[in-house]
Amino acid sequence: MRALRLTAPGHPVELHDVPVPALGPRDVLVRVRAAGICHSDAHYRAGRSPARPLPLVLGHEVAGVVERVGEMVTLVRPGDRVCLHYLIACADCWHCSRGSEQFCRTGSMIGHFRDGGWAEYIAVPERNAVRLPDEIPLEHGAVLMCSSATSLHALRKGRIVGGDRVAVFGVGGLGMSAVQLARALGALDVFAVDLDDAKLAMAESFGAIPISARGADPVATILERTGGAGVDVALELIGLPLTMRQAVQALGVQGRAVVAGLADRPLELDTYRDLLGKEAELIGANDHLLQELPLLLELARRRALDLARVVARTVPLDADAVNAVLDELDRFGAPVRTVIVPDPA
Repeated sequence: MRALRLTAPGHPVELHDVPVPALGPRDVLVRVRAAGICHSDAHYRAGRSPARPLPLVLGHEVAGVVERVGEMVTLVRPGDRVCLHYLIACADCWHCSRGSEQFCRTGSMIGHFRDGGWAEYIAVPERNAVRLPDEIPLEHGAVLMCSSATSLHALRKGRIVGGDRVAVFGVGGLGMSAVQLARALGALDVFAVDLDDAKLAMAESFGAIPISARGADPVATILERTGGAGVDVALELIGLPLTMRQAVQALGVQGRAVVAGLADRPLELDTYRDLLGKEAELIGANDHLLQELPLLLELARRRALDLARVVARTVPLDADAVNAVLDELDRFGAPVRTVIVPDPA
């Protein structure tokens, strides 16, 4: 089968011919119909977040159709449309028993520490193949598995409640889902902060209050728009120390800033002014949970979360096309979300 693999940090991904994955008794083989290109993939290619072992098939936003199943599989069957939970966990250790499989002692993430979905086929344990409602296109199902699921997890980590004011720093793939999910979870106001006017306009169409960071201080603007009160929850989805600091500074009394963006530089804060003085919290959000996916899929099925415009384009399973998208992501210049479609037919 054809697969796009990373062979060395800092090098372009390459198209290789590799064997179709073997199946264990509890595994399912999925024919990939859609695989998202995430900003994390650009970090993996650059080596900012090491991927291993190399060579490795990237791609952790995956949806497709079940092709074959192992002899002990009972949850899905051939022909089922599925999206893939990207954290492969044991389901038995202490962390898994608490519902925090992202810390599983033997866990791994597809497209980061084991072969992912930038390929024609992928094999995963049956519990990772989640049935995709018929109302949700496969391209949307792929994007739901990272950008949307990670945004939902970050909002839950921020303990969002009805009536909260929320600020979303960065309205790319994650941020556009975060805006819609915050509204669905009862946010009174959602401020969308970005430099890109087109993305801000899209976020506004989803009910957000657009805040341009181009030539202006978004923290001052948010404080002005809230009468000095600040926001209850701020999400940082870009991965820059500047926007992480702004997310914290935009908080009101006892506000919660949740950082999900990956950065390779340290964050500096004025601990009294930014945290202690208003009893604010700085929270890390790592991946998402299998148990969060039923709610996410139902919100998408009901169109409370609409990805029709978020999935901005599709590209084939082609090294040049995918490397070009990763280059755009490195420059923070890509459209909201691009999805690989291995077989357009």
